[in-house]
Parts: sequence; structure tokens; C-alpha cells
Amino acid sequence: MLRLLLALAAGAPLVARACEPPAGFSMRADSERYAVFFRADPRVISVGNYFSVEAVACAKAGGTAPEGLKVDAQMPAHRHGMNSRATVERAAPGRFLARGLMFHMPGTWQIVFDVQRAGETERATRDLAIK
Repeated sequence: MLRLLLALAAGAPLVARACEPPAGFSMRADSERYAVFFRADPRVISVGNYFSVEAVACAKAGGTAPEGLKVDAQMPAHRHGMNSRATVERAAPGRFLARGLMFHMPGTWQIVFDVQRAGETERATRDLAIK
């Protein structure tokens, strides 16, 4: 208790709690310090159709909460990205909505979340098989 009072008195940030997935967010991408829980709309992503991604980014235990998020995707096997560029809006603290994503061909895509905090960026990725 004394440590907590001393930290508060010194203006030190409190340690973040571990992240938990929000209800309805079944996909997860991880970086060293952050977890990004996300879901697509429409739920099933199909080739050649635009979709959006709602994401919740949070710090893993002991980390600082993220301030921003960028979303992109690439096909590592083909060494190219999407033909479109997503726009991202902050919906609430730690919650973001990316619109304008499209996978223009089938295969393994890697969705990329660049989590931003205090001028630094940390990348979290997740592979998605698109048919």
C-alpha cells in the first residue's frame, strides 16, 4: 500500500491490468506489449469485397495503454499489400474502426496493426486464410 501511495504522489502511471477479449471479438493479434482483439464486418471476408475491422487494443500486464492504431494487410508469399488503403477512426479509448480494406486475391493474408503510444509504434500481426 505504501508503494502505491508513493507512486501516486510521484505522479507515476498505474500499471495496466491484463487485457481480456471483449464479447464478440474472436480474433487476436499480439505484439510484445500489446494485444489487439478484432472482428470483421462482414464476418466472412470474401475476395474482391470491401470490409471493415473493429479493433480493441490494450496493453498486456504492466504496460501503458495505446493511443492510436493503424491497420493494413499484406500477402507475405507474394510480397505485396492491398490495392486499397484503410482509414482508421478512434471510436473510444483503445477502440478503433478501420474501413476500406479489401483482399483482391485468395490466399494467406497478414493483417497488420501498428499500435501507437508515446511516439513509438509496435506491430501486431495475424494470418488470415482467404478463399
